Amino acid sequence: MKYSHFFILLLLFCFLNNVSAQESSDYLEFNDRKNVVHGVYLGFGAHYGSIAKKFADNTQTQSYSFKVAYVANRKLEVGFATVGFFSTPKDIKARAEYGNNSVSINGLYGGLHIEPIFFSKSKINMSLPLLIGGGGISLRQGIRGQNGHYEWKVLPVVEPGINALYNVNRYVQLEAGIKYRFSGKVNFKPAYNLTRINGFSAGLGIKVGVFNIESKRYIKKIKKDTVEN
Repeated sequence: MKYSHFFILLLLFCFLNNVSAQESSDYLEFNDRKNVVHGVYLGFGAHYGSIAKKFADNTQTQSYSFKVAYVANRKLEVGFATVGFFSTPKDIKARAEYGNNSVSINGLYGGLHIEPIFFSKSKINMSLPLLIGGGGISLRQGIRGQNGHYEWKVLPVVEPGINALYNVNRYVQLEAGIKYRFSGKVNFKPAYNLTRINGFSAGLGIKVGVFNIESKRYIKKIKKDTVEN
């Protein structure tokens, strides 16, 4: 009786092993990590820095950014970015030079966002963001506490930078970095000592989306006609 049970179990094992081998021959295994992955996200950031040093030696600027981008294989981002900023001279001498009036610079610019990513397979990455576009800035002058006079100008902007990226998970990424704004020339009237809005800024940001949209299958079924051929 014991031998018959053992013989039945042996036959069952051989049968299951044969079926498994036959099924596995109809599939092709592959390494999913080598596949190209895609991603898309929305990003928000806040920066603090300087602007138009010739306009006022102690002009501090706050800026806020928004971007939407496609991520190709975790190595390159391509999308659209926009930045809004406002700045008021803190230097008392600068205010006195303009008749003790309140003077401020505000603006909005945006354009193409390109960001190559290095060490993309690590938890911490490095990237080189670049914004190429343009926008408008306004210079407000008037008595403090009252509505003043606004004058708008349009100008091109190029803003390269360098970021450190931390991947929290496949849905959230944090960034910290610095950037420098290059702008075209502007000419305000009266002739304030303001010709460009160049300047450094540093800040933090967050990206929310899916950074590795990919298939999780590690085997692919082969058509029967392919196997027979």
